Amino acid sequence: METQLDPMKDDLPLMANTSYMLVKHYVLDLDVDFKSKVIEGSIVLFFETGSQYKKTSSAGKESCQSQFDETCKMRASEPCHIPMINVSTCSSKTEYNDFAVSGTEEEATSDENSNHSNNEQASGISSSKDCCDIENHGNKDFLLILDCCDLSVLKVEEVDVAAVSGIEKFTRPVKLTGASKELENLRNQIVHELVTLPADRWKEQLYYFTHCSQAPGCGELLFSTGTWSLEIRKSGIQTPADFPHAIRIWYKTKPEGRSVTWTTDQSGRPCVYTMGSPINNRALFPCQEPPIALSTWQASVRTAAGFVVLMSGENSAEPVQLREGILNWYYYVSMPMPASTFTIAVGCWQEVKQQSFKQTAAIETNTVCSLPSSQTDSRWHEGVCGHVEYPCRFQNPAARLQAVIPYRVFAPWCLMESCEEYLLQLIPQCLSAAYATLGTHPFSRLDVLIVPSNFSSLGMASPHIIFLSQSVLPGGSHLCGTRLCHEIAHAWFGLAIGARDWTEEWISEGFATFLEDIFWARAQQLSHDEIKGQQELKALLRWRRLRDEVQNSEEELQVLRPKKESTGELSESGASVVKYGLKAEKIFMQVHYLKGYFLLRSLARTIGEVSYLASLRKFVVKFHGQLVLSQDFLSMLLEDIPKQKGSGLTVESIFQNWLDTSGIPKVTKWIQTNRRIRKSSKKKMKQDEVVFQQLLPDQLVLLLESLLEEKTLCPKLLQCLERTYRLREQDAEVRHRWCELVIKHKYEPGYGDIERFLREDQAMGVYLYGELMVNEDAKQQELARKCFAAAQEHMDASSAKVVAEMLF
Repeated sequence: METQLDPMKDDLPLMANTSYMLVKHYVLDLDVDFKSKVIEGSIVLFFETGSQYKKTSSAGKESCQSQFDETCKMRASEPCHIPMINVSTCSSKTEYNDFAVSGTEEEATSDENSNHSNNEQASGISSSKDCCDIENHGNKDFLLILDCCDLSVLKVEEVDVAAVSGIEKFTRPVKLTGASKELENLRNQIVHELVTLPADRWKEQLYYFTHCSQAPGCGELLFSTGTWSLEIRKSGIQTPADFPHAIRIWYKTKPEGRSVTWTTDQSGRPCVYTMGSPINNRALFPCQEPPIALSTWQASVRTAAGFVVLMSGENSAEPVQLREGILNWYYYVSMPMPASTFTIAVGCWQEVKQQSFKQTAAIETNTVCSLPSSQTDSRWHEGVCGHVEYPCRFQNPAARLQAVIPYRVFAPWCLMESCEEYLLQLIPQCLSAAYATLGTHPFSRLDVLIVPSNFSSLGMASPHIIFLSQSVLPGGSHLCGTRLCHEIAHAWFGLAIGARDWTEEWISEGFATFLEDIFWARAQQLSHDEIKGQQELKALLRWRRLRDEVQNSEEELQVLRPKKESTGELSESGASVVKYGLKAEKIFMQVHYLKGYFLLRSLARTIGEVSYLASLRKFVVKFHGQLVLSQDFLSMLLEDIPKQKGSGLTVESIFQNWLDTSGIPKVTKWIQTNRRIRKSSKKKMKQDEVVFQQLLPDQLVLLLESLLEEKTLCPKLLQCLERTYRLREQDAEVRHRWCELVIKHKYEPGYGDIERFLREDQAMGVYLYGELMVNEDAKQQELARKCFAAAQEHMDASSAKVVAEMLF
């Protein structure tokens, strides 16, 4: 049911009626055009009848009508929009398009005068049409709803999967009389057999998905587009079971679409990539966005020669030349995941390679890796996985022993040397440390891409690919290593195990923040005392950041489980909303990272780190490939805690103290310990000035944060500070604090550092604009406006919105 939602409001609607039909596989066939800044082509969706219909249909078809009736009452009675277009208009690259669209579609009534212009299609986006067809003795047509935004949908058609050669093996013996109803049932039967093939036949399944996606159309379907949805129906079809289970949608993206960003890389070359938009991928392709819609996908992407296509795919794609100047890139995945995890990046990326085989061998040989204790136990992999069937690496003996999965690094040409310096060496160390902590890598390979400077985060993990900001490269290995560890942790928490309700972001980010410390300590091969010192310091810095954020943010955004007891609940159709999912400032908040981290740290301290990590591994084995809620993890963990250590902990008390309330829990006794550590470290600094001058990055951050609490610092002291610690050469976390000092004390020789930071470190610079404005200093405000004017055109939309509100 489409409600009248303002796209600028706070909550993100998930419109897809997944309870009635569930996408099992997507086949994308796309052309990327940098001149028009448009991605154009088609997507074929293969469906299975949803759980709600299966559950209710046994009691009679009338029982699944309530949602349709409700939807109809909410709409004005208007006819559905039927675009009359010629197939040749759907793709500007028909000479190498793989699709063979039938020219004998009796339902298609297009002629040369009936094509809708782009303006007409755009006007159709603004309002929803009537979903009801009051025919057939008062019965109503079933309406398929997909999540869709900022797309020009050109045509929707049923796919004649029965026309594929060799597809007979997926049909039960049936005598065809040529009746339309029998053919429709046959097509749906074929799709059902195809999407339910066992995991050991995944290659065969992929083969037939490919050929079915290229089958001719067998009739156009009625559709309409709304602000957040694409609604499709077939006249006379009243139930999900009878609705076509394979449909093809011809569409094109819009240059202003919010799922991808068109920009230039650091070498000035054009590129486009999915940047982790709040609206996810619905402006890249029509899809079912609710997490429950776990699906596989495959994609063929064509672009001009010279461009490299990277994507969420388990194969390392090699381009195939279709004709002069045009290359095709093909990727696929066999592990079902939410459509929101699909990622693509097209640009003139260069692969960064080791200078020699010896260097690679030395790195991998020197990486110490110890198996988790339970990994060596033969019982570790007994039993059947709890997820839907797919070729799972946890059941693959070779994969279970793979400490370092194959990896590649890509970057713009001008950053290749920077990547060689630290990043390339860090990847095998961090992968091995992750394996030693959690066991089997859920994904078979990894690409790491340094994305353009307008990327609004330090990193983003997707299946088989990690995006990193250029901000992690300068200033040594510390920031690069910790961020890499954080994103690698998402392979387990966030991807292989996902939140059933997106409002529980802490399940992904809290775990990744906690685990980055464990991974990074192991990657560095630190001693026990060094690990303890490093992690205590990190905890103190995070505590200060969380305290500041809680003091300066809306209380409602500080709650980790904002829907409380309604978390995970869906409407009858499967639609829901992501609470505060569109609130621009929420993207820059870290409360779900930090508060989640402190909850997990508190639990680890209660039961002991060794037992706690064993519980994490047990959780990974039990729940990989599945969606979870907070209580799934907490209940399993509390079952493993001996009663004498439990201290009265219950799932309900954790909800009350940590997840369902704003602010910082009162159960953080460790803070006093950290304060004592901080005082003692100050004494040591006074006693040993040489050590004081060789601070680690986190120690420098703490020093600069402490100096930020001083009311006045003279210019001479600031100059000495910058020279002593070479602050301009440090990593982005240190330089950010230095810029804050420059702003607070109006240190004009440092204004160039601010300008450079706002240009090159956009992932971290947003709130510096606010600090420049709040001082009410004319020069600082002029600097803020100057930097924003230079960066605004390519800046991430959410970042630009937040900064504009600060400046104007």
